[in-house]
Amino acid sequence: MNTIAKKPITKRFQLLALIGYFGLLILMPLWLFVLAPREGYSIAFVFAVYVLPLLLPLKGILQDKPYTYAWANFIVMFYFIHGFTLLWISPDELLLVLLEIALATSMFIGCTYYARHRGQELGLKIRKLKEDLADEKAAHEHSQDQ
Repeated sequence: MNTIAKKPITKRFQLLALIGYFGLLILMPLWLFVLAPREGYSIAFVFAVYVLPLLLPLKGILQDKPYTYAWANFIVMFYFIHGFTLLWISPDELLLVLLEIALATSMFIGCTYYARHRGQELGLKIRKLKEDLADEKAAHEHSQDQ
């Protein structure tokens, strides 16, 4: 864990991200295994497709790594797609679908802004390609001079 204190806004975005993340982590197995099991699909398939992706960022989120929060947004996009698809084709599950979309939105907004604010607090930044190319060019020129 890092010793640099979090600003209140950073804490709020982290809380929003965690509510969305753990909400999805609870909702998806409960929904797909208990409340409305998917007929015709094996338990392993449903777990692998709908639950396992949420477990991928768990370690980094528990370790409070801003980079993990940032890339977890790629995973949450799947739940947006799933939710909006079911919104169209499965109106009988409307409440669960709206809950999934709300949790995915919470996670997306929270992760995005938490990664940004926490990264700034820690002095992290993603280097620009221009900077990488300049460093590579300088290293190459230095190696040719020797």
